[in-house]
Order: sequence, then C-alpha cells, then structure tokens
Amino acid sequence: MRTFDFTPYRRSTVGFDRLFDLLENNARQAQGDNYPPFDLERRGEDRYRITLAVAGFKSGEIEITAQQNLLLVAGKKDHGDQDRSQFLHVGIANRSFERRFELADFVRVEDANLADGLLTIDLVREIPEAMKPQKIAIGSGAAPESASVESIADKRKAA
Repeated sequence: MRTFDFTPYRRSTVGFDRLFDLLENNARQAQGDNYPPFDLERRGEDRYRITLAVAGFKSGEIEITAQQNLLLVAGKKDHGDQDRSQFLHVGIANRSFERRFELADFVRVEDANLADGLLTIDLVREIPEAMKPQKIAIGSGAAPESASVESIADKRKAA
C-alpha cells in the first residue's frame, strides 16, 4: 500500500495538525490487523452505530473506554477455563484485540450492548447550545454616531 507524505502540507498550513495526524494514523491502521470486523452505520442526522463481530467474547472480557475524540474497544479472552488439547480444529478467533475509533467533537457514547456475538455501540452527537448557529435580530434604530476622521485628527493636533 502506498503512503502519502503530508510534510509539505504541514509546512504551509496552520491549525491542521490534528487532521494530518488522523489521516496518517488511519493509513497506519489500514495496513495492520483487521480483527474484529466491524460496521459503521449512520442512523440519523446525529446518531451513529458501531457494530463489532466479537463471537466467543463475554461482556466481562470486553472493555469500552471513551475519551475526548477517541473510542477504544478492547477484548481480552480468558483462556483459563478451556483445555486446548480437546479441540480438533480452532477456526473461531479467540485472540485479544484493540480497536480505536476517532470521534468528532461533541460525539459521546450513548449505549453499548452485546447480543448474539455482536457488540453494538450507539453514538450521538450533541452540539452545545453555545456552539449552534444563532439568528441575530437586526434593529431598525438609527446608526450610532461615529467619530469622523477629521475630528480625530483635530483632537491629536490640540494635544
């Protein structure tokens, strides 16, 4: 897989560091392990769902951690109660995993459920009222008086 070098763009832009970091991290992860498989689903204007196929894992073996702009899903399989010598074929992946999902600003985890080998994580984007666009009323009164350039120059000469 080809990698793209963002260095020239980093030198000529200001404030886009996080965007370039996300693109580079995503390219690195695409080259890595793709376990467990997952789906990303948009369920509404501000609602999303991540579904991971975690067959064989119990809810106590999966840990979901939400941080600012990052969702981390990790699974650690407890092999203590199984005797591997009894299996003739092992085709179900029982290895530990860690999946990272970069979240946009104001996205939070609403709910998480494990059923039928599928872990579903519901996300919702809640933009604070202060960040939402607001309509500004336009008054119809007279414009405030402003000091003219000439009057400012006259005050400077007098001083």
